[in-house]
Amino acid sequence: MGASEPAASAYLSRPWLKHYRQGVPADVEVPLRSVVDAFDEATERDPQRTAVVFYGRSISYRELRDAADRLACALARLGVKKGDRVALYLVNSPQFVIAYFAALKCGATVTPISPVYTSHEVRYQLKDSGAKALICQDALYEKVAKTGVELDAVVVTNVGEYLPALKRLLAKRADVPGKVHWLHDLLKDHPPEPPAVTIDPRTDLAALPYTGGTTGNPKGVMLTHYNLMAAQALGEAAFPSLERGKEVILAFLPFFHIYGQVVIMLNGLCQGSLLVLFTSPDTEAILAAMERYQATVFYGVPTLYEYLKDHKDTNKADWKRLKLIVSGADTLHESTMSGWAKRTGSRITEGYGLSECCATSHINPLERPKPGSFGCPVPEMRAAVVNPETLEFVPPGETGELVLSGPNVMAGYWQRPDESAQVFFERAGRRWLRTGDLVRMDEEGYFFFHDRSKDLIKFKGYSIFAKDVEDVLYAHPQVKAAGVIGVADPAVGQRIKAIVVLQGEARGKVSEEEIKSYCRQSLAEYKVPHIVEFRGELPKTDVGKISRRELRDEHA
Repeated sequence: MGASEPAASAYLSRPWLKHYRQGVPADVEVPLRSVVDAFDEATERDPQRTAVVFYGRSISYRELRDAADRLACALARLGVKKGDRVALYLVNSPQFVIAYFAALKCGATVTPISPVYTSHEVRYQLKDSGAKALICQDALYEKVAKTGVELDAVVVTNVGEYLPALKRLLAKRADVPGKVHWLHDLLKDHPPEPPAVTIDPRTDLAALPYTGGTTGNPKGVMLTHYNLMAAQALGEAAFPSLERGKEVILAFLPFFHIYGQVVIMLNGLCQGSLLVLFTSPDTEAILAAMERYQATVFYGVPTLYEYLKDHKDTNKADWKRLKLIVSGADTLHESTMSGWAKRTGSRITEGYGLSECCATSHINPLERPKPGSFGCPVPEMRAAVVNPETLEFVPPGETGELVLSGPNVMAGYWQRPDESAQVFFERAGRRWLRTGDLVRMDEEGYFFFHDRSKDLIKFKGYSIFAKDVEDVLYAHPQVKAAGVIGVADPAVGQRIKAIVVLQGEARGKVSEEEIKSYCRQSLAEYKVPHIVEFRGELPKTDVGKISRRELRDEHA
């Protein structure tokens, strides 16, 4: 390790372990089994327990297993075999869950597609993944047809198929060609006899989610069965207070996204939880369901908490009753966290993760969280900070690129060996994944996010983190949301542009100069925005994260 040996030991000694709550182990033995084995075991453990509630319709673990087995049989007869990719173009619904596990029971790999994707984006993912079959919402089929992609099998489903009788009457089937199979018909016509498939958890791919495409086209992230089982085991170890077969989780975060797919759907079902499904994050419905079903766990994103902390109905739910309230997928601003605590009397636990590590690598210790930190590595994970140029470890307290090592780290990027080689490196006897995120670790082992390396702004040789400017903007009492980007200027490199959404009563009353003056109270002059643009809303990713990439594209 040479000169970086002392710095390396600061991370490899895992200083964060001393802050784990009682009952959280340092290491976890990941079972060598497939996702199918874990799902089947959960359905056999308590078959009568309700697995899913979908707008009033309850589905037991036995019913869920039966449907998955029937669809697996149908898919196999339609030609789906081990190693094939099956695309899921579905909203959150029982059908997503059934299709996910049915495809895995065929030995196939699932590649979920965002329901808001255009036909152009759908075509890209179908072609890049080489999907042989597609299971989609009937209302989305028209977009599929426009792609012109030839598929061996297309299965469509209507949201009404798993609704109570009255709601089912109101849900109309979309018109689709005769060659397309209806999921409901396949379940009726096939026995619950999935094909006999042998799965090697370490090498066989279970999921192929696509990254958001911060630069260039999105990339398929190769996640093996072992990766997903590691994520499940590490997540379960991190929260020993959550009990198997007793938790109730509101499942409104999209399942196509790695956060909803792994943390909520996969982990929740493997632990025998009850998932209350929502096709979209309807605030009133979510708050009502919290009390009706006595939710015990709540997973959200920062923009949702920012919205809920000021929502008129937030106090209708007893937030202090919940065992766990988690925020992920983006940075949780301290103003949101403090406002939430003041409003609800409860605490949000911030975490960190990415598709390349099956959603989670860090979480704040429940009994010793640090404001502004996304926490400590979960059991079995290793995390470190390196110089992005030399890949040498940097001392605690210094900012560098976050790198991760653990059993939940992906196998690589689909059909992109060069890009896979660029994100992995060997150091200190371990294989590390480069995240592209700029962070620092303090002496106690807590990690703090600074920015995506792609979001670093260079002005006259200075390096400015967009997040540092955004944090100040969010502290302004009249700022509701903000996004900061660098815009090209040959004279200085980049200028700082802030795109700001004001609170309703402040619109038209707060000026650009007032925002700049406010920033000067907390920021060095070179960090103060040069341009302030006011808008009614900001573009967001599929999970509600403000999309700086879209802001940059719009400016360009």
